Amino acid sequence: MSQQQSRASSSASASTQNDWKNGLRPPPKDFRPQTEDVTATKGIEFEDMYIRRELLMGIFEAGFEKPSPIQEEAIPIALTKRDVLARAKNGTGKTAAFVIPSLQQIDVNKHKIQALILVPTRELALQTSQVCKVLGKHMGVQVMVTTGGTTLKDDILRLSEVVHVLVATPGRVLDLAGKGVADLSECPVFVMDEADKLLSPEFTPVIEQLLGYLPKDRQVMLFSATFPMIVKDFKEKHMSSPYEINLMEELTLRGVTQYYAFVEERQKVHCLNTLFSKLQINQSIIFCNSTNRVELLAKKITELGYSCFYSHAKMLQSHRNRVFHDFRNGVCRNLVCSDLLTRGIDIQAVNVVINFDFPKNSETYLHRIGRSGRFGHLGLAINLVTYEDRFSLYKIEQELGTEIQPIPQFIDKALYVAPSGGSGEEQQPQQPKPQQSASATQKQLQQQSGGVVQQKQPQTQPPRQQQAPPPPPPLTVAAQQAQAGQVLYQSTIPPQQQPQQAMRPNGMAQVQPQLAAQRAYAGGPGPAGPGYNRGGVAVPR
Repeated sequence: MSQQQSRASSSASASTQNDWKNGLRPPPKDFRPQTEDVTATKGIEFEDMYIRRELLMGIFEAGFEKPSPIQEEAIPIALTKRDVLARAKNGTGKTAAFVIPSLQQIDVNKHKIQALILVPTRELALQTSQVCKVLGKHMGVQVMVTTGGTTLKDDILRLSEVVHVLVATPGRVLDLAGKGVADLSECPVFVMDEADKLLSPEFTPVIEQLLGYLPKDRQVMLFSATFPMIVKDFKEKHMSSPYEINLMEELTLRGVTQYYAFVEERQKVHCLNTLFSKLQINQSIIFCNSTNRVELLAKKITELGYSCFYSHAKMLQSHRNRVFHDFRNGVCRNLVCSDLLTRGIDIQAVNVVINFDFPKNSETYLHRIGRSGRFGHLGLAINLVTYEDRFSLYKIEQELGTEIQPIPQFIDKALYVAPSGGSGEEQQPQQPKPQQSASATQKQLQQQSGGVVQQKQPQTQPPRQQQAPPPPPPLTVAAQQAQAGQVLYQSTIPPQQQPQQAMRPNGMAQVQPQLAAQRAYAGGPGPAGPGYNRGGVAVPR
């Protein structure tokens, strides 16, 4: 009788333990194939790590099923409050590897900052804070993000309320701590993401001062894909017998296929247009080596009839935030940027990265191509290499121990496009056209958003959609060639027919109304709203 009671009680307890999982709402399962970068695990589950249930609920609702190799290695050690020095590839789950143990140590009843997470860029700060909020939403954790480029008054008002986790860039949090606004005296967890960048000469003095505001018995965790010698100096000076993790047997991601195209400088735009017409691009990031070239290239891509955003460090922070948010949500297909977005930015829909300007060092190259092939998925990296870049190409190949192949005439889609029958991201992306009707842009947005946008929503349509469309203007030479299926080479447009463009102070390209009417805005039905009449959007109105 006692055995039967014990069995019944054990089965009842097992059912109650699984009840909390039944009420969760995880995202649709991702069936895309993954490489060994994230699948070569030891079989440890999140439940085996003695993580509190509220945090487990957030983990599973975020779509995490099993820990990646870096999470398997780092989370159990970090939960023991030991210092961690971890090195792993881009896009293998490093953010969750330090966010989960940081949230585990939070006492929500204690109204103090209990975890400080430092990142080098403002966009990465926004992304990391969002991960903290998603994973800790069932815990009642209060997360705050503070970066430069925003008003100090708002941060001071927010810090007067309860903040448990502070995600920040170094300069702003040092300013707040120096003013006595941010109290870090009882902050036991200190994390540095992209540690190699944070320990570069431009940030080192700030980090040194910031450590003075933290308690001496703090836990320090450093995460990055590359660790130069300066990290060793920091470890010896500020870390106590850290547990070192190195999962970089090979430096480049296995799912990213790398090619180079040997071109002249004047052929680059022309080559880029050919890539747009030949590749099945879901979303792409195009890197340039300077802010001026970012804006010039964005304008050229717009002239070819493709929708395009751009972002660089000289833009206003509000404009950068808007571009980053909209690109992440699939509003636009192409993003031109400087090295501002090389680190940590995680956009799952990006399957193609193009180095319009080839980088000068291997670290920059490694972080750039890591924007595709996120979390073991497939990606494509194409490098436009000039005669002056040949030595940089050889040096990067040698330092990374990889081989960048010359681009073939035809690129197999299986190398960078997920097979059909998987998740909602596996739509068939259409090539942007110089001419596109409002209904076509609506269908395109529906495809990009997995069908979330329904046609029966007249309230979302701008008033101009209810009016009869005006007669189309006469086509330019470029538009006629596009309709004929020809490649839009830049040299085929006579100089007298090229638009006389100028750059507005806010970063927008001024385009002739005739050309503007011929190009569709890929972010939804109709032209872009007035909120986009700021910097960072190269789509003509």
